Amino acid sequence: MKFVIDRSIPFVEGLFEPYAEVIYRDGGAIAHNDILDADALLIRTSTKCNAALLDGTSVKMIASASVGTDHIDLSYCQHNGINVSSAAGCNAGAVANYAFSALYGCAARKSISLTGKTIGIVGAGSTGKRVESMARLLGFKVLVYDPPRADAEGWKEFCSKEELLSDSDIISLHTPLNDRTRRMCNDDFFAAMKYGAFFINTARGELVDDEALKRAVPKLGPVILDVWNGEPDINKKLIDLADIATPHISGYSLQAKLTSAIMVVRTVSRYFGITDLYEFIPTGDIETMSAVHVDVNGMTQGQIASIFQYNYPIFTDDFMLRMAPETFSRLRLDYRYRREFFID
Repeated sequence: MKFVIDRSIPFVEGLFEPYAEVIYRDGGAIAHNDILDADALLIRTSTKCNAALLDGTSVKMIASASVGTDHIDLSYCQHNGINVSSAAGCNAGAVANYAFSALYGCAARKSISLTGKTIGIVGAGSTGKRVESMARLLGFKVLVYDPPRADAEGWKEFCSKEELLSDSDIISLHTPLNDRTRRMCNDDFFAAMKYGAFFINTARGELVDDEALKRAVPKLGPVILDVWNGEPDINKKLIDLADIATPHISGYSLQAKLTSAIMVVRTVSRYFGITDLYEFIPTGDIETMSAVHVDVNGMTQGQIASIFQYNYPIFTDDFMLRMAPETFSRLRLDYRYRREFFID
């Protein structure tokens, strides 16, 4: 067997060598010739798996250490018998940590009270549900907009887009990217938002029309962007306009990377019958990866903001991107994974 692996996937180097020929590449540099005789691709989002890459290859499986699969042509894979898996849900806690560190950090810097505020969550998958849970523990009111779930489960626990936009003080995107959601945040979307509302995007850059967002900035409150159109060649004007701008690292916690590696390795092992790795757990000092529990009961908003910044100093990531936006990919590749924290 032959596996081609994105070298930025943690905990896998040296793991499959007893069972297969293994080639490591930077994810964005994986090319057609690299995978001609490969059986499996282990990737992250920087590898675009489409007909141009896959035609004429022997690839039988694509395992992505990412939540989404919009970088993979699923229709092509289905028609060509290529099994696809992802690490759905692996980074929900990390993204929730990011969202609230950013939210409280911006509120502190701009002297904005968050008391009694309503968070509107777009997309109630694993990440959206984690954000909802943390929001309720922190005393926010919550609105959830997720048409596919609402259609399947009934609309009682969900709201319309109109209600979400008109009644939310904070909009946070957690929806997958597809034909229905692409550029959903357009001029009409921003026009319907409350004046001064926060806008947070940790999902996919392509959910947003960049030009519409630029036009909306004077109306909006803090704008927090972790994901961008055209990554890694991102819109530098939007960096200047955003209150927090980071290089697609909201999901980069130790726990998320550990979980994604486990999911990828176990899935690939089961597909190819590598029994030794069916119950794979990375070796090493796993205890250092344990999440931190934070008791915020009785704390003021300022104290909560300080605790969040202590556990995740998000403005450091913001500073690094602003200083050198052209190093977007390198900032991701060299990122020092942070520990997650839970609210008690």
